[in-house]
Amino acid sequence: MADGPLRGVRILDLTHVWAGPLATRFLADLGAETVKIESPMGRGPRDYPVNEVAYGWLGSDPGDEPWNRNAIFVKQQRNKQSVAIDLKTDAGKETFLGLVREADVVIENFHSVTMPKLGLSYDVLSTENPSIIYVAMPGYGLEGPYSQRVAFGPAVEAMSGLSDVMGYGPDEPRNTAMALMDPVAAVSAAAGVVTALRRRRKTGKGAFIEMSLHDAAVSFCGAWLVDRQLGNPLERLANGHPEMAPHGVYPSAGEDQWIAIACRDDGEWRALCSVVPGLDPDADFATRQRDRSEIDALISRWTACRDKQTAAGALQVVGIPAGPVNATPDMLSDPQSRERGFFVPIEAGPTPMPGNPMKMKGLSSADWTPCPKLGADNAAVLKGWLDYSDDQVAELERAGVIVDRPPR
Repeated sequence: MADGPLRGVRILDLTHVWAGPLATRFLADLGAETVKIESPMGRGPRDYPVNEVAYGWLGSDPGDEPWNRNAIFVKQQRNKQSVAIDLKTDAGKETFLGLVREADVVIENFHSVTMPKLGLSYDVLSTENPSIIYVAMPGYGLEGPYSQRVAFGPAVEAMSGLSDVMGYGPDEPRNTAMALMDPVAAVSAAAGVVTALRRRRKTGKGAFIEMSLHDAAVSFCGAWLVDRQLGNPLERLANGHPEMAPHGVYPSAGEDQWIAIACRDDGEWRALCSVVPGLDPDADFATRQRDRSEIDALISRWTACRDKQTAAGALQVVGIPAGPVNATPDMLSDPQSRERGFFVPIEAGPTPMPGNPMKMKGLSSADWTPCPKLGADNAAVLKGWLDYSDDQVAELERAGVIVDRPPR
């Protein structure tokens, strides 16, 4: 496994979709021995409908084992091991509880009733291992009138209040369209695990951490939530900003090319006027807000005939926060990302994957491992953690309790 400050910590990862797998990916990148506990059908059927997968395949090729090449799944699973086990069987449940006795952390983001229905609630797991740290990440928590509801990122985002302040006018609220609350919850969950591990080192006690996706989303909503409580009116400003003018995204040379520009104060406004012709350097903030449309038109006229990188460079020289709006190819070729080695060619394809945003001594992607195939580590984990014999592993395989390919 990867080296790092969490080396020696054992995590059983039962998560799916994005929020949970990203949380455990953070922890695995930091060296935690992370075993992904997967349903035998968790990656989809053996005969995958290759034209129906979201976000594509590694290297645009489903290969002979498409269930192992779903790009959005693979992206979240580096530095982990895979044990594909049927938790609905008695033998599967018994084996899992054996792993729990050897683990430090169990994390899942199922519906609130899933683990109790399996007979694997925190009460059961903490009886097997009193020092276990258990993280539950249901959409709306384990209590309250919404606890039985099904949650998904875009719906939770709208309920968080963020959509109320996004949009191009009073009658057109918008979502980010990328389930922003999932990574917000992922960071919160990873922080919760590290905090509980630190506390356990002092007290010897395990912990139950309830991580509601909805709560994480609401905690992300800051100033506008306070403004609403104070009775202040909220206005959807598209790409504008209530305290900066001008502030927006402007067209640049080329098809669907854009640049983002922010002007935080009068000094930056005067610097912008020295670059963009036609602007009045004596205009104060109130005037700039009032004349926002005219100012945006003048800036757009200047940016539209310039490459976004060139325009951003010219503005940065005079101290204006500006940057090109990057699409995926731009991000991969961006000189800043390339110099810092952020994207890591860890998977086959080649398909560069985002690295770890944390940089610290002793952390490196040099020892990272790619996403394991389904059930690739069944034998290694059961032998290493539970001292199972070859015969015991083979019996579980014959019974279909553990698998290394979808059963159907």
